[in-house]
Amino acid sequence: MTTTLNFFAPCPRGIEALLTEELRSLHMHEVKETRAGVAFQGSLQDAYRVCLWSRLASRVLLTLKQFPIHSAQDLYEQTLTITWQDHLSATGTLAVDFTGTSPIITHTHFGALKVKDAIVDQLRAAHNERPSIDTEQPDVRINVYLQREIVTLSLDLSGASLHRRGYRTDTVEAPLKENLASAILLRANWPTIAAAGGSFVDLMCGSGTLCIEAAYMAGDIAPGILRDYFGFRHWQGHDAAAWKALLIEAHERKAAGLTKLPAIVGYDQDQHAIRSARGNAKNAGLDKHIAFTQRELSQCTAETIPVGLMLCNPPYGERMGEANELPTLYRQIGDQLKQCFPQWRAAIFTGNPDMGRFVGLRPQRKHTLYNGSIECKLFHYIVTEEGYAKVDNKPDAPKTFSVSAEMFANRLQKDIKLFTRWSQREGLHCYRLYDADMPEYNLAIDVYQSDKLYLHIQEYEAPKTIDPAKAHQRLTEALAIVYDVMQVPRDQVFFKQRRQQKSGKQYEKFAETGQFHEVAEGPGRFWVNFTDYLDTGLFLDHRLTRLMILELAQGKRFLNLFAYTGTATVYAALGGATTTTTVDMSNTYLTWAEKNLALNHLKGKQHEFIQADVLTWLLANHQRRFDLIFLDPPTFSRSKRMQDTLDIQRDHVELIRNSMALLAEDGVLLFSNNHQKFKLDKEALADLDVGDITQQTLPKDFERNPKIHHCFRITRRINTVTSSRS
Repeated sequence: MTTTLNFFAPCPRGIEALLTEELRSLHMHEVKETRAGVAFQGSLQDAYRVCLWSRLASRVLLTLKQFPIHSAQDLYEQTLTITWQDHLSATGTLAVDFTGTSPIITHTHFGALKVKDAIVDQLRAAHNERPSIDTEQPDVRINVYLQREIVTLSLDLSGASLHRRGYRTDTVEAPLKENLASAILLRANWPTIAAAGGSFVDLMCGSGTLCIEAAYMAGDIAPGILRDYFGFRHWQGHDAAAWKALLIEAHERKAAGLTKLPAIVGYDQDQHAIRSARGNAKNAGLDKHIAFTQRELSQCTAETIPVGLMLCNPPYGERMGEANELPTLYRQIGDQLKQCFPQWRAAIFTGNPDMGRFVGLRPQRKHTLYNGSIECKLFHYIVTEEGYAKVDNKPDAPKTFSVSAEMFANRLQKDIKLFTRWSQREGLHCYRLYDADMPEYNLAIDVYQSDKLYLHIQEYEAPKTIDPAKAHQRLTEALAIVYDVMQVPRDQVFFKQRRQQKSGKQYEKFAETGQFHEVAEGPGRFWVNFTDYLDTGLFLDHRLTRLMILELAQGKRFLNLFAYTGTATVYAALGGATTTTTVDMSNTYLTWAEKNLALNHLKGKQHEFIQADVLTWLLANHQRRFDLIFLDPPTFSRSKRMQDTLDIQRDHVELIRNSMALLAEDGVLLFSNNHQKFKLDKEALADLDVGDITQQTLPKDFERNPKIHHCFRITRRINTVTSSRS
């Protein structure tokens, strides 16, 4: 007799009703829609089917136990009542996700720790061994949800979010999540249109998510068919035979479905987007079934394919310059639909619903969906003359801003006057113009003068206590003001959001444009990249530190640790260093460093580049000697030596001592880091001469943020104590 189990499938906000319908179509039982997802009942094989076939769910959670708690100890003890060896090997890996708080459990990390401790303690007591923690792909992922002192403890059968289908390896900026894309397609009635032989076109396909999800739906392809990781694969209760049978069925259905696919076309004006889309389609096994073409919007047509659905997701106006250009863009979309897609169904998904009035078509209906925290609208149209609407062709009125936004505009204008004069006087081509001077507008705006004037803008992510809608409004206002005040063309402005990075991911990759620009700083010239990484390759706050290296380097053997793009090495070489050694884990950054040296005509065997884990390399090369060392580690970094991560606050003493072991007797170590709350352990380094030179190395354009970095000059203490004789 098949056991009936209780499950819960969380999903993005706004698509709960769609998920309810989907689970019923998959023959789940007792399906009940809730605010955060959908509860259902079924067998284990039913849950596997949802993991494989749900286009909308984020996860599938198997409820293990639900219980009230009156203290943190209750959480621990109730967790102990579950027989964990039925789920996890004592030598396996584990992760615990905890959501919700209460007066009893006020921090999710603490709640997760109590549950983890209970599981580990039980298995260690029974087997003399304990599972280890793996937050990426654990054997078992436990989900704990706390609401009003009621705890629901579940096994995450999905293991990782189900929106990760496995085909998307290359993306453009801000791609739609796959389950949101599926929800949009369902709301646009794509399955019915596809079944009738209708075509699908996306005029702004980006990395191809809508096109690929459209093909998955029309081709009866299981969205989880490519995934190589599920949370149940190493679970002790896993039914491998049931899962294998489902996979065989899914592959048979895919093979049949691919023979019936309608025409699916994706257009985009950006070459990188088309390259990404083609790569993702190839990963999905759909490269021969979807046509991706680089084409300007005005050149996009239905060509000879059957009438069907045009669906696109235009920009919302978050990027620099887009706010001013959006009305024209939405007018162009409407014009193109009228000229080239008569009788088609159309749908436009946008986070800027005000732009709907510029399309020139009357929406038949609207749906509200959420892209993360942004409330979006999906407008539905039929492209016929009866559906045409009068386009608002009046010149856009000057945008009115809130009082605080006007204050931001005034502050920006003052900064422009101050720093433009200062930079000209100092001969600077790259500097920070604005650095979160107003808390409401938490941006860093950097100016780079190359062949043209470029702006590199980063938003420090708003804390969770700030209403996401308000944060989004402020950002939109701020970007519009920067564009208006500075009058820099859109293609010379680059915007990114700076989120707190996970350990080992300090330099997050954004794109692969490979576009570099040459800039000057002091005596050196450097390559910077505004698009591909979070940082540009030139840390502007270290400008004075680099000058200090220049002054100290004459005749010295120079070592640059955690070297990044080798800018300090360039300064040392220009300052007359006899040799330079540049060490970094990343081959990408070492290649960049070599190019920086070559740009300054610095070549030869005296310049050594080493790809290595700095921590390991220091221990393996303790016999080498250097006269000047620059040590600038990240706040966190992966390392096999130090409990899987380098934590600069925890590990700085050992790192400094290992670096000092390579320093010549009268050498100088410059130690820097950007951990805002960093505290040097003076006691542990009492035998060294340590001078805090942070203020000396803080440029004028970074004085507003004195914790941007910490910098120390370290030498060996001169021994004035003579040993006594007995």
